[in-house]
Amino acid sequence: MKYLIAGLGNVGDDYAGTRHNVGFRVVNALAEEAGAQFADKRYGLIAKMRVKNRELTLLKPSTLMNLSGNAVRFWLGKENIPLENLLVVCDDLSLPLGTIRMKPSGSAAGHNGLKHIAQTLGTEAYARLRVGIGSDFPRGGQIDFVLGRFPEEDEAVINQKVKVAAEAVKAFALSGVQFAMNQYNGK
Repeated sequence: MKYLIAGLGNVGDDYAGTRHNVGFRVVNALAEEAGAQFADKRYGLIAKMRVKNRELTLLKPSTLMNLSGNAVRFWLGKENIPLENLLVVCDDLSLPLGTIRMKPSGSAAGHNGLKHIAQTLGTEAYARLRVGIGSDFPRGGQIDFVLGRFPEEDEAVINQKVKVAAEAVKAFALSGVQFAMNQYNGK
């Protein structure tokens, strides 16, 4: 069985390590653990790995966050992966720092990457794994906050939670979204 795991973020050195790139960090952790290397392909960086009898295509879209749907749609088609085997990993302002929440579908909740994926696929019925980045910013400071880097004390929390999120991705591929939700939501 094949799966597409799309970690959302923005490519380039200016965005490396920012809160908005938590999705990239999760797929990076998966690739590193599996010894997989990312290659620059159409619409993004791609790595392949196996979890038991499951083949995971890890995607880091190169389209920038707000156009992530183009990459997701292309790689679903290219790899012939059904929509129910798509998992999108992204940051979430509405969750406390490091909180993990997986859902089988749902709204974009203001996240432009999720919004574009839903528009491009014509549905919000795809699984997503959100990693909380907190919301400690002044009114009107949302963009600077998500494009900012974690302070040192938060970086330690996120590093640990990225590993937990990677385990949740593997649980999704092996046992399905409901099992992964039960095991990892709120952790």
